[in-house]
Amino acid sequence: MNAFLQQLRMSLRLYFRNPMALIYGYAFPAIFLIAFWVLYRYDRVPLIRHMGELLTVTVLGGACFGLPTTLVSERERGVWKRIRLAPVSAISVVSSTIAARYVLLVVGGLLQVGLAMAFGMPFPRHPIELLIAFTAVSVAFLGLGLVIATLADNVPAVQALGQCIFLPMLIIGGVAVPLASLPDWAQHLSAFFPGRYAVEAIQATVNGSGLQATRFALLALVTIGAAGALAGGRLFRWDAQQRFMSRGGKGWVAVALAAWIAVGVAAEGRGRIATTSTVAEALPTPPPAVTPTDVVASAAGPVPTVAPPVPTGPIPPAVPAATPETGPRTTQPRAIPPEGASPMAHLPVPQAGSTAAPLASPPEARTSVAAPAPAPTGPSTWQAVAMKNIEEDILFNRVPPDGGVVIPVASADRQPDPDVQADLDELSAALPDWAPGKVADPVQRVRNLLYVPSVVDVFQLPTEPFVPLLVFDQIQASVPKDDLIKILYWIAVHADEGDDSAIAALQPLGVRQGSVDREEVRGRSGAYAVKLLGRITGKRPGN
Repeated sequence: MNAFLQQLRMSLRLYFRNPMALIYGYAFPAIFLIAFWVLYRYDRVPLIRHMGELLTVTVLGGACFGLPTTLVSERERGVWKRIRLAPVSAISVVSSTIAARYVLLVVGGLLQVGLAMAFGMPFPRHPIELLIAFTAVSVAFLGLGLVIATLADNVPAVQALGQCIFLPMLIIGGVAVPLASLPDWAQHLSAFFPGRYAVEAIQATVNGSGLQATRFALLALVTIGAAGALAGGRLFRWDAQQRFMSRGGKGWVAVALAAWIAVGVAAEGRGRIATTSTVAEALPTPPPAVTPTDVVASAAGPVPTVAPPVPTGPIPPAVPAATPETGPRTTQPRAIPPEGASPMAHLPVPQAGSTAAPLASPPEARTSVAAPAPAPTGPSTWQAVAMKNIEEDILFNRVPPDGGVVIPVASADRQPDPDVQADLDELSAALPDWAPGKVADPVQRVRNLLYVPSVVDVFQLPTEPFVPLLVFDQIQASVPKDDLIKILYWIAVHADEGDDSAIAALQPLGVRQGSVDREEVRGRSGAYAVKLLGRITGKRPGN
């Protein structure tokens, strides 16, 4: 025990004497926190939804770079070779080094929480459980650090291996990029990464219900950490002359890898991997020929295009659309967005006079614009809208799903977190008296109200899936049903018309104001109009 404490004390002293170690251990996580604060500055409670990500980055950096760099550099300098001659066990020496790194990680985590509270974040809801979760995360990643130190023969190799793990963990592992923003294949792949469970466990203790709901995540982290520690301990090298490729027992690395695979398989088997729904669906086979004046039916209405060369492979499906006067019209084959494209892509805005349905189609899916084709005609006023127009012109199955990332609408049985509920209560109380929601013109009134969930959605606020339900109720209470059906159709196909000054007047509703792309808001308001129209007419019932 005395040797353990002496090695622990010496490791901590050497660390705090190293300026570069302090920069990587504490300055880098602080910069990461500031970047998150700037990125999510419109959150009502600063940083509270992102502490799981931030604390995981702190541990991940210390494990992928700090611990293995220390072990390998000391091995290169002959420190471990000399210690081996001392009357102390290898377990005591290695465990004291790991314990020193854990203490450093705890200090870094406290710094992160302290800075977040300085920016306005409240005290974590379950502080004791947060320490337990943080410890489990540290166990998982420190075990990973031991494996990296085992594989690397020198410090540059540590940096290379660390980056190979660090960057995928940030992007695909659910640490820096929200899982809901990833394509389905990446969400399934993330089940095999400990970063996903680290964020889940820590976040549950900061503003969630605690560790009760994250038992699987804790078990996964401890399993991965134990397997890594076992493999790293069995392959520990005292001498820099011992190269990894020249020694036996390499199969122990498979033990650490097997733990990752077992956790991912268990998560898939338990149905814990809920992916976001995709918008694309099977459509009829397209017509064999296309003329240069055909148009793509998209969220922006008909977009004149040049016909592309005849493809040699399978032809993408076409999206049918129609106008009341001309009937169905042939469309150009519509390019399907590549898998993995950002679901937060800018939604196009319906053009004036257009009768094409709003769709979830990113701009990358369009082809090049040529000379404009004659615009289709439709009802001249909203009062002239008939059910035939709605049935022919609105493609209800092509707006983003309610459970998706863009334009979400919560299901009736979904309950918000308490802090989110407080924001919703404030908005619900202020919405009936909101001046833009009481203007005399019924079309402008509905437009203004639809701008509310659209702005919240653009800002990605925690309330975004719940605000549409409040707004839908307010709209239906203020406009007769028969008129509302016509108005929603009119807004869906004329989202670029009307006054948008209400977008800058959301402060009375508790929505922080900031710079926002108004065309983006208009486009999303048209899609929300389609969703409400589908609910009222039964064409697209809600969850």
